[in-house]
Amino acid sequence: MKDLIGSNFYKYYTEKALLDDCDFEKLLPYFEFRELSHNQLILRAGEVCKHFLFVDEGLLQFVSLDEKGVEHILQFAPENWLMADRSSMYFDEPSLYYIKAIEPSKVVFLHPNFFSEAAKLRFEFSLFTEKSLQRSIYYLQRRINSLLAMTAKERYLEFIELYPNLLLRVPQWMIASYLGITPESLSRVRREIAKDSF
Repeated sequence: MKDLIGSNFYKYYTEKALLDDCDFEKLLPYFEFRELSHNQLILRAGEVCKHFLFVDEGLLQFVSLDEKGVEHILQFAPENWLMADRSSMYFDEPSLYYIKAIEPSKVVFLHPNFFSEAAKLRFEFSLFTEKSLQRSIYYLQRRINSLLAMTAKERYLEFIELYPNLLLRVPQWMIASYLGITPESLSRVRREIAKDSF
């Protein structure tokens, strides 16, 4: 419990979902801290996703590979974010995606029952997870709309809004992959924004 109490995971769920020390004691069988190295794969395409991943420290990415082996980044998960292939987990089907640590990371592997067991302990947790799920759906819809209907500049500005602390943490090609444009196009967008600022 000592390591737990100093973690972002503990702080997040005590502040946001009102879990207390007694609740965490009862939930110990449903989560595990793990240290991940740079570029370590957590999920590979073809595997069934078995855990939710809470990022205590570090940074994860959720990617697909096309037939040429080119990465397409669908999501980043910095500190205090959850990541999982929910469809693989809930339908017990092989994933189409990869999850990888792109920084040395400390990640909490959450058994799916963590959420149902926590909801039994505290009604506020149930309300919080429902709100979190709705927020995830909202951002997924925005992501689809941005790829279909927004300009590269609008997508980049939305990326900055969603991930304000990632510009100095990930290389330009990863941001371009997330935006669905080439690194050269991203450079042009950045120059245009810089020019507009003067």
